[in-house]
Amino acid sequence: MNETDAVTLASQLCSRLCHDLLSPVGALSNGLELMADEQDPEMRQRCMELLEQSARTSANKLKFFRLAYGAAGGFGERIDMTEPKALIEALAADARRVEINWALAVDSLPKPAVKVLLNFAQMGLDALVRGGTLDIGAERRDGASEIVVRASGPKVAFDESIGQALEGELPAEGLSGRTAPAHMLALLAYDCEGELQYHLSEDALVLGAVLPG
Repeated sequence: MNETDAVTLASQLCSRLCHDLLSPVGALSNGLELMADEQDPEMRQRCMELLEQSARTSANKLKFFRLAYGAAGGFGERIDMTEPKALIEALAADARRVEINWALAVDSLPKPAVKVLLNFAQMGLDALVRGGTLDIGAERRDGASEIVVRASGPKVAFDESIGQALEGELPAEGLSGRTAPAHMLALLAYDCEGELQYHLSEDALVLGAVLPG
Protein backbone atom coordinates (compact mmCIF):
# COMPACT_ATOMS: atom_id res chain seq x y z
CA MET A 1 0.00 0.00 0.00
CA ASN A 2 1.43 3.39 -0.96
CA GLU A 3 1.26 6.47 1.27
CA THR A 4 -1.75 7.96 -0.54
CA ASP A 5 -3.73 4.72 -0.19
CA ALA A 6 -2.83 4.51 3.51
CA VAL A 7 -4.06 8.05 4.14
CA THR A 8 -7.30 7.35 2.26
CA LEU A 9 -7.93 4.18 4.26
CA ALA A 10 -7.23 5.96 7.56
CA SER A 11 -9.52 8.87 6.66
CA GLN A 12 -12.37 6.57 5.65
CA LEU A 13 -12.04 4.51 8.84
CA CYS A 14 -12.22 7.77 10.80
CA SER A 15 -15.33 8.71 8.82
CA ARG A 16 -16.98 5.40 9.74
CA LEU A 17 -16.09 5.83 13.40
CA CYS A 18 -17.48 9.38 13.48
CA HIS A 19 -20.66 8.27 11.67
CA ASP A 20 -21.33 5.56 14.25
CA LEU A 21 -20.61 7.85 17.20
CA LEU A 22 -22.67 10.78 15.95
CA SER A 23 -26.01 9.42 17.17
CA PRO A 24 -25.13 8.61 20.82
CA VAL A 25 -22.95 11.71 21.24
CA GLY A 26 -25.71 13.86 19.70
CA ALA A 27 -28.19 12.32 22.13
CA LEU A 28 -25.89 13.30 25.00
CA SER A 29 -25.84 16.90 23.80
CA ASN A 30 -29.62 17.02 23.38
CA GLY A 31 -30.16 15.46 26.80
CA LEU A 32 -27.96 18.05 28.49
CA GLU A 33 -29.90 20.85 26.80
CA LEU A 34 -33.18 19.37 28.03
CA MET A 35 -31.82 19.02 31.56
CA ALA A 36 -30.86 22.68 31.62
CA ASP A 37 -34.46 23.78 30.97
CA GLU A 38 -36.48 21.00 32.60
CA GLN A 39 -37.83 21.55 36.14
CA ASP A 40 -40.19 18.59 36.53
CA PRO A 41 -38.45 15.93 38.73
CA GLU A 42 -39.94 13.01 36.81
CA MET A 43 -38.82 14.39 33.46
CA ARG A 44 -35.36 15.19 34.84
CA GLN A 45 -35.05 11.58 35.98
CA ARG A 46 -36.05 10.43 32.50
CA CYS A 47 -33.43 12.72 31.01
CA MET A 48 -30.81 11.27 33.34
CA GLU A 49 -31.69 7.74 32.21
CA LEU A 50 -31.33 8.76 28.55
CA LEU A 51 -28.00 10.45 29.30
CA GLU A 52 -26.71 7.34 31.03
CA GLN A 53 -27.80 5.16 28.10
CA SER A 54 -26.16 7.46 25.54
CA ALA A 55 -22.94 7.65 27.57
CA ARG A 56 -22.83 3.86 27.88
CA THR A 57 -23.43 3.41 24.14
CA SER A 58 -20.68 5.93 23.29
CA ALA A 59 -18.21 4.20 25.62
CA ASN A 60 -19.06 0.76 24.22
CA LYS A 61 -18.54 1.92 20.65
CA LEU A 62 -15.21 3.56 21.48
CA LYS A 63 -13.98 0.38 23.17
CA PHE A 64 -15.12 -1.63 20.17
CA PHE A 65 -13.42 0.61 17.59
CA ARG A 66 -10.23 0.77 19.63
CA LEU A 67 -9.77 -2.97 19.14
CA ALA A 68 -11.50 -3.38 15.77
CA TYR A 69 -9.68 -0.54 13.96
CA GLY A 70 -6.87 0.68 16.19
CA ALA A 71 -3.49 -0.58 17.37
CA ALA A 72 -5.14 -1.79 20.59
CA GLY A 73 -2.28 -0.75 22.83
CA GLY A 74 -2.32 -2.41 26.22
CA PHE A 75 -3.21 -5.81 24.79
CA GLY A 76 -0.69 -8.58 24.16
CA GLU A 77 -0.22 -10.49 20.92
CA ARG A 78 -3.07 -12.80 21.97
CA ILE A 79 -6.34 -11.52 23.38
CA ASP A 80 -8.59 -13.39 25.78
CA MET A 81 -11.95 -14.11 24.15
CA THR A 82 -13.86 -12.52 27.03
CA GLU A 83 -12.84 -9.10 25.68
CA PRO A 84 -14.21 -9.31 22.08
CA LYS A 85 -17.21 -11.30 23.32
CA ALA A 86 -18.19 -8.53 25.73
CA LEU A 87 -17.69 -5.85 23.05
CA ILE A 88 -19.85 -7.67 20.51
CA GLU A 89 -22.62 -8.35 23.04
CA ALA A 90 -22.65 -4.66 23.99
CA LEU A 91 -22.90 -3.68 20.33
CA ALA A 92 -25.73 -6.16 19.78
CA ALA A 93 -27.60 -4.81 22.82
CA ASP A 94 -27.62 -1.39 21.18
CA ALA A 95 -28.81 -2.91 17.90
CA ARG A 96 -31.72 -4.69 19.67
CA ARG A 97 -33.77 -7.60 18.31
CA VAL A 98 -30.61 -9.61 17.63
CA GLU A 99 -29.87 -12.94 19.34
CA ILE A 100 -26.23 -14.05 19.52
CA ASN A 101 -25.13 -17.69 19.59
CA TRP A 102 -21.51 -18.44 20.42
CA ALA A 103 -19.43 -21.44 19.34
CA LEU A 104 -15.95 -20.66 20.62
CA ALA A 105 -13.43 -23.50 20.75
CA VAL A 106 -10.57 -21.22 21.82
CA ASP A 107 -9.82 -19.17 24.94
CA SER A 108 -7.80 -16.54 23.06
CA LEU A 109 -6.97 -15.40 19.53
CA PRO A 110 -4.10 -13.45 17.94
CA LYS A 111 -4.81 -9.74 17.66
CA PRO A 112 -5.33 -9.82 13.84
CA ALA A 113 -7.91 -12.60 14.21
CA VAL A 114 -9.75 -10.60 16.88
CA LYS A 115 -9.91 -7.62 14.51
CA VAL A 116 -11.48 -9.88 11.87
CA LEU A 117 -13.94 -11.32 14.39
CA LEU A 118 -15.07 -7.88 15.59
CA ASN A 119 -15.45 -6.45 12.10
CA PHE A 120 -17.31 -9.54 10.86
CA ALA A 121 -19.69 -9.22 13.82
CA GLN A 122 -20.34 -5.57 13.03
CA MET A 123 -21.00 -6.39 9.36
CA GLY A 124 -23.41 -9.09 10.47
CA LEU A 125 -25.24 -6.76 12.84
CA ASP A 126 -25.46 -4.07 10.15
CA ALA A 127 -27.00 -6.65 7.80
CA LEU A 128 -29.80 -7.54 10.25
CA VAL A 129 -31.92 -4.46 9.62
CA ARG A 130 -35.04 -6.20 10.98
CA GLY A 131 -33.32 -8.21 13.66
CA GLY A 132 -32.42 -11.88 13.59
CA THR A 133 -29.71 -14.24 14.76
CA LEU A 134 -25.94 -13.81 14.79
CA ASP A 135 -23.97 -17.05 15.05
CA ILE A 136 -20.28 -16.55 15.86
CA GLY A 137 -17.68 -19.31 15.85
CA ALA A 138 -13.91 -19.49 16.24
CA GLU A 139 -11.46 -22.36 16.49
CA ARG A 140 -7.81 -23.21 16.04
CA ARG A 141 -6.94 -25.79 13.39
CA ASP A 142 -3.68 -26.80 11.68
CA GLY A 143 -1.83 -23.72 12.95
CA ALA A 144 -4.51 -21.26 11.80
CA SER A 145 -7.38 -19.34 13.37
CA GLU A 146 -10.71 -20.09 11.69
CA ILE A 147 -13.57 -17.63 12.15
CA VAL A 148 -17.13 -17.76 10.89
CA VAL A 149 -20.00 -15.32 11.43
CA ARG A 150 -23.51 -16.05 10.13
CA ALA A 151 -26.22 -13.39 10.17
CA SER A 152 -29.72 -14.67 9.46
CA GLY A 153 -33.09 -12.97 9.66
CA PRO A 154 -36.26 -11.90 7.83
CA LYS A 155 -34.34 -9.34 5.77
CA VAL A 156 -30.58 -9.39 5.27
CA ALA A 157 -29.12 -6.23 3.74
CA PHE A 158 -25.50 -6.42 2.61
CA ASP A 159 -23.77 -4.11 0.15
CA GLU A 160 -21.85 -6.41 -2.17
CA SER A 161 -19.18 -3.73 -2.60
CA ILE A 162 -18.24 -4.65 0.98
CA GLY A 163 -17.88 -8.25 -0.13
CA GLN A 164 -15.71 -7.18 -3.06
CA ALA A 165 -13.47 -5.23 -0.68
CA LEU A 166 -13.17 -8.30 1.56
CA GLU A 167 -11.95 -10.28 -1.43
CA GLY A 168 -9.37 -7.62 -2.26
CA GLU A 169 -11.22 -5.82 -5.05
CA LEU A 170 -11.73 -2.13 -4.49
CA PRO A 171 -15.09 -0.79 -5.72
CA ALA A 172 -14.94 1.33 -8.87
CA GLU A 173 -15.95 4.41 -6.87
CA GLY A 174 -13.07 3.88 -4.44
CA LEU A 175 -13.08 3.48 -0.68
CA SER A 176 -15.94 4.76 1.46
CA GLY A 177 -16.77 4.60 5.14
CA ARG A 178 -18.76 1.42 4.41
CA THR A 179 -16.03 -0.43 2.52
CA ALA A 180 -12.92 0.77 4.40
CA PRO A 181 -13.20 -1.78 7.25
CA ALA A 182 -13.50 -4.61 4.73
CA HIS A 183 -10.48 -3.30 2.79
CA MET A 184 -8.51 -3.13 6.04
CA LEU A 185 -9.34 -6.80 6.71
CA ALA A 186 -8.28 -7.76 3.18
CA LEU A 187 -4.90 -6.10 3.74
CA LEU A 188 -4.56 -7.80 7.11
CA ALA A 189 -5.36 -11.22 5.61
CA TYR A 190 -2.89 -10.63 2.77
CA ASP A 191 -0.11 -9.76 5.23
CA CYS A 192 -0.53 -13.05 7.11
CA GLU A 193 -1.25 -15.12 3.98
CA GLY A 194 -4.81 -15.74 5.11
CA GLU A 195 -8.12 -15.93 3.29
CA LEU A 196 -11.45 -14.15 3.63
CA GLN A 197 -14.71 -15.10 1.98
CA TYR A 198 -18.41 -14.36 2.12
CA HIS A 199 -21.65 -15.84 0.86
CA LEU A 200 -24.93 -13.95 0.62
CA SER A 201 -28.32 -15.57 0.22
CA GLU A 202 -31.87 -14.28 0.59
CA ASP A 203 -32.00 -14.94 4.33
CA ALA A 204 -28.38 -15.20 5.48
CA LEU A 205 -24.94 -13.65 5.23
CA VAL A 206 -21.96 -15.89 6.01
CA LEU A 207 -18.50 -14.41 6.57
CA GLY A 208 -15.47 -16.66 6.95
CA ALA A 209 -11.73 -16.30 7.54
CA VAL A 210 -8.69 -18.54 7.85
CA LEU A 211 -5.66 -16.73 9.29
CA PRO A 212 -2.37 -18.61 9.74
CA GLY A 213 -0.08 -17.75 12.60
